[in-house]
Amino acid sequence: MNIIISIIAVAFGLGFLIFIHELGHFSAARLCKVRVLTFAFGFGPDLVKYVRNGTKYCIKLFPFGGMVAMAGENPEESTGGEGEFLSLPWYKKIFISFLGPFANYVLAALIFTCAFSVWGISSASQYAQIGGIAKDYPAFSAGLQSGDKIKKIDGAEIVLWKDISENLQNKGGQKALFTIERNAQTFDVIIEVAKNPVTGTGIIGIAPAVVRMESGFFQSVQYGVKASLLQTIMTVSYLIDKAFSLEKPDISGPIGIAQVMADATKKGLENYIILLAIISTALGLFNLFPIPFVDGGMIILFLVEGITRKKISAKIIAVYNTIGIVIIAAIFVFATYSDLMRLGLGKLFK
Repeated sequence: MNIIISIIAVAFGLGFLIFIHELGHFSAARLCKVRVLTFAFGFGPDLVKYVRNGTKYCIKLFPFGGMVAMAGENPEESTGGEGEFLSLPWYKKIFISFLGPFANYVLAALIFTCAFSVWGISSASQYAQIGGIAKDYPAFSAGLQSGDKIKKIDGAEIVLWKDISENLQNKGGQKALFTIERNAQTFDVIIEVAKNPVTGTGIIGIAPAVVRMESGFFQSVQYGVKASLLQTIMTVSYLIDKAFSLEKPDISGPIGIAQVMADATKKGLENYIILLAIISTALGLFNLFPIPFVDGGMIILFLVEGITRKKISAKIIAVYNTIGIVIIAAIFVFATYSDLMRLGLGKLFK
């Protein structure tokens, strides 16, 4: 039963997020008076369909995503006639391309807002109470537990979480005496502090406790928008850091995303809802990247058209899209390979 619920949650979640993305394109196309041929939820054979004013609205067999087919969006089929996508002025084409990713950002902010309104806003406690413990790290091996309070390290008083970081700063690879409070009782434990391979600072593999505070609607809206922007900044910063350090980024493909969504479903509705907001932000961001064929790449192309004041030829668009498809396929293969490696299937590639 749990497996069925997880499958439904993954299918609905991904399908809904992609559908909202396509709804953004659809709404913009309507505003720009582009003839929309098909607006669908899912892919595969039609289950339900309805035709109105030349547009086929349908629900398809497989509920993974959606699609919008506009007249004249294919360079090979564009005639330059009225109501065709490629016949529009450059700024309207940018508007239609942008509204898909923008819809994902709006959705993410709305989901975050709803989650914060219902469950409150979670933040890391400033006090020295353990909330999470990483496996295969010193704290886990020493038997520390979530809820434990660190009172002293080598006799030094510990009150705030930053006191722990400051005390362990230069103790990587050394043993330290920790005084722990658990259930109103204290005890001492010796822990061999590990060294962060990147910064060289001492770490024992713990995270602070999470505290919640109630949030009103307007405060939730504010934090919802901030959460979406923060997710974007963190992702872009991570990718830039990996690029400059010439390291491959740790990214997830469809398998990894499905696994994370299934795990979130098991942990409860709050985790699942928050994850949908995070993925919606990631979907919007990816589509804004200047990769040919995706929305960001098309925005760059149409921006060039606006600067040069010359229509981009159908042949150039076709070649541009082909390059984009190759890049996206390469990213997909790399992400899927990374997913399989995380699942412990690396031996299949040896």
